[in-house]
Amino acid sequence: MLLLIRHFEETLLRLFQIGKIHGTTHTCLGQEYIPVAVMPLLRDDDFVFSNHRGHGHYLARFRDPEGLLAEIMGREGGTCDGVGGSQHLRRDRYISTGVQGESLPVAVGAGLQLRREKRGGLAVPFIGDGTWGQGAVYEALNMAALWNAPVVVIVENNGIAQTTVRSANMAGNIEDRARAFGVEYLRCTGHEAEALQARLAPALDRVRQGGAPLVVEFETRRLAAHSKGDDTRTPEEVAALRAIDWGADYQARWPEIFTEVDARMRDRMTAIVAEVESRTLSSWSKR
Repeated sequence: MLLLIRHFEETLLRLFQIGKIHGTTHTCLGQEYIPVAVMPLLRDDDFVFSNHRGHGHYLARFRDPEGLLAEIMGREGGTCDGVGGSQHLRRDRYISTGVQGESLPVAVGAGLQLRREKRGGLAVPFIGDGTWGQGAVYEALNMAALWNAPVVVIVENNGIAQTTVRSANMAGNIEDRARAFGVEYLRCTGHEAEALQARLAPALDRVRQGGAPLVVEFETRRLAAHSKGDDTRTPEEVAALRAIDWGADYQARWPEIFTEVDARMRDRMTAIVAEVESRTLSSWSKR
């Protein structure tokens, strides 16, 4: 799944370069292991609120690269018939949006309904470090804490908000901001999906069993531009991030299996692109 997400994202960038996809897209290159760690811990009746950098969330949740690519390319069989594109998707209890901070108050509302159902469901919004500049985040945390809503906020802290580094846009830290509302906090480092799952599982279970809301902060990195090409970092800065990327680590530790799976996922994406391109435009895209 890690390599499927990586090749999906790299494929999107190539398709944009040759003019086969229009609009915009925001890849999660470098952050793939977070949804791979989180999604297996969630149930079908949990709500997931994704964001503009959410392809990995969708793929780890549904394992449906064909439907997602068809959506982005405006072809038949797309997740939302081509209406949502790259950022705005809805499938079952999965919703994504490009509006920063919007998902937090919605997640609190969903969490209240889940609490009424008394079945241990979770509302799980994914946000970035830059989203902590939105007032909706703090209003939502306040309500979640007051009402004991089963909300688990996953923070993918990649240290840069669009093109502004964290030190230039965030005073203090995320842990203190969460604890100011009496919200539990968990910090996750490293990129081993199984180790991260072992750390996360008991914390999520406590929320399911009636515990307080939870903020989980992942220290991660963004390898690609904010969107398709607006990266103001130097090549040296990006190279330093790539040197500590999970992909470089896994390739060094398990070269044979990495090479085999990497080639298999690359071939799979090539076949998916060809198949999706052969489809007719979706009814919405024809309008």
